[in-house]
Amino acid sequence: MSHGIFSRSGGVSSHCFDSLNVGLSVGDGPAAVAENRHRILSRMGTRKAVFLNQVHGKTIHVLNQISNPAKRQTPIIADGLVTDMPGISLVIQVADCQGILLFDPDKKVVANVHSGWRGSVQNIIGNCIDVMKVRFKCQPGHIRAGISPSLGPCCAEFTNYKDEIPKALWSYKLSEKPYFDFWKMSCDQMIEKGMKKENIERMNICTQCNTEQFYSYRREKKTGRFACVISLKK
Repeated sequence: MSHGIFSRSGGVSSHCFDSLNVGLSVGDGPAAVAENRHRILSRMGTRKAVFLNQVHGKTIHVLNQISNPAKRQTPIIADGLVTDMPGISLVIQVADCQGILLFDPDKKVVANVHSGWRGSVQNIIGNCIDVMKVRFKCQPGHIRAGISPSLGPCCAEFTNYKDEIPKALWSYKLSEKPYFDFWKMSCDQMIEKGMKKENIERMNICTQCNTEQFYSYRREKKTGRFACVISLKK
């Protein structure tokens, strides 16, 4: 297994997309995005990659020989990917949302999940673990996870949280302030599915506080997307 969290540096995009933007739908030039994606694949040591059409839902796409991306003519609309196929990079594009990288070393299965606040509310991470269990017979206790840089509790302000976030999740709100700890929420969602706390790592880097390293939609509005990538080695 190999994985990488790529910062916004090291690419060819300019202006607000400076410089390693991998998002095609944010207004950057297609040629620059293609070159940036090529650079990421070169760093990962793979020749194929899957980029989703992310829609802030909870759908997990299973990548296998039948659904091989080389055979597809239409984009994959989903917010998570799971596969046991080696040599293919699973890419999540983020700019404040969490990229959740998952790996089962026993079953040789990897997954990548895009979880913004809407995904967290829908428990897309739990849904992904369920897919890994059903489709690949993974045991949650064997799964390892990493949480990418994303909006931290220092900046995850939701002034309308009573309308946006279910009351059952209000325990993740900081005392006296409408700020939420989505990092802890994600960890708890994984543990509730049977994962071990010691197998979960989080980078604890807030994107809004660190725009010199990572894109942040909340701070910059018009900006790029950085890549969270995982793959199985051949």
